[in-house]
Amino acid sequence: MNEKGVKRLVLNAGIFAAAMILTFLCVFWKQDLEKIMGAVRKMPAEYLAAALFLAVLFVAAEGLMIWYLLRGIGERTALLRCISYSFIGFFFSGLTPSATGGQPMQLYYMKRDGNALSASSVVLMTVAVIYKLVLVLIGAGIALLWRAPLTRYLGKYYGLYFLGLFLNALLVAVLLMIMFSPGMIKNFCRRAETALVKLRIWKRYDERQEKVKRFLTGYQETVCFLKGHKGMIAAVIAGTFLQRFTVFVLTYVVYLGLGLSGAEMMDIVFVQASVYIAVDMLPIPGAQGITEAMYASVFGGIFPGGYLVASMCITRGASFYAVMVIGLITFCRVNFTEIKRVRE
Repeated sequence: MNEKGVKRLVLNAGIFAAAMILTFLCVFWKQDLEKIMGAVRKMPAEYLAAALFLAVLFVAAEGLMIWYLLRGIGERTALLRCISYSFIGFFFSGLTPSATGGQPMQLYYMKRDGNALSASSVVLMTVAVIYKLVLVLIGAGIALLWRAPLTRYLGKYYGLYFLGLFLNALLVAVLLMIMFSPGMIKNFCRRAETALVKLRIWKRYDERQEKVKRFLTGYQETVCFLKGHKGMIAAVIAGTFLQRFTVFVLTYVVYLGLGLSGAEMMDIVFVQASVYIAVDMLPIPGAQGITEAMYASVFGGIFPGGYLVASMCITRGASFYAVMVIGLITFCRVNFTEIKRVRE
């Protein structure tokens, strides 16, 4: 990573840390911390381990799908390496508004490891499209088949839910247009190069244009390959449904771990899914603050008293902050290994 990239990383980390501190202050303001910690301490270790396992599985499953698609295309890469791409992507998505930084960093490391840029681009775009598509399908299903409970639980966040659903559907449409319209990609690359040359960031030379042509050819070939292997796409869609529900079920595991009963499993799963859908596209690093505020509002009727904040700390701690730490460790380890290799 160059000096400019390091400065950008430090800036994003600073914004993330500020948002995290502000979120914690808002969450714990005027709360009985002793009561909250008491509720957390009551949770058996096996339930905490299960919650963390589901959070890690959620991210690792993306790596499995990246590996599956890359292998199907013909790129030879290790499963653990692909899982590391996922954790790095999660880390940078959490640092940047609307999770915009994750895929560019994944693409950088995939290219650095020798994977074709065109194949890596299509694979990441396919995973992103299916990820968002599955979220939209789940959200639409909840809105159609679970409308009355959704209205009751979400309250003032009901409109935000449909805004999130609309933004995700819009992104799916845009990504599909980009994927299956090589002309659009070609025009974008040409205009981007022209603009960078005019700004004197790049110099015009034929070798780069030849590289762009090779990229576009490889990109189109990869898209055509995936079109002709619908079974692979179906497997990734099925895997993504399972992946999405691992993090939704996590909240139910926390509910059981806190010794609570009475609420239906699917109510908790659908409410948690609605929170993710509502905040997924908001331009806030890690959707910090709004996620906690919405959680406190919609789960108030499920987690009584001090259990509400305790459940939020465990759920959010496992599904976001703990995985962010794992992502940071993975990022540092990958770069340390590369630096060590170059020196040797």
